[in-house]
Amino acid sequence: MALREEGWHVRGGHIGEWRGHDVVDAQGHKIGGLEAVYVDTRTGLPSFGTVKAGMPARHRLVLVPLDRATVGPGYLKVCYDTKQVKDAPSSDTDGELPAAGEEAIFSTTA
Repeated sequence: MALREEGWHVRGGHIGEWRGHDVVDAQGHKIGGLEAVYVDTRTGLPSFGTVKAGMPARHRLVLVPLDRATVGPGYLKVCYDTKQVKDAPSSDTDGELPAAGEEAIFSTTA
């Protein structure tokens, strides 16, 4: 199911229920776990998600665009491959993404 606006619900359930779901690439390979969803305030649609990726002792948060994402039972499938997401700018799980990394997010996933 493609993401579609239905009030604050998006087909596939309420976006608040997606936290903790697996995020997978187009081939179904797990990228990580969904930590948060950021909504575009103009459209009300999910725009980005933060994905907890990496090894258990070295997790980091990666921002992933949710355009063209699909929702399944217990997962969110994005149109980017695992390597592309894991190579994108990230932050430690207790840190912030530096301002310099913001532009890189859009160019990495474009």
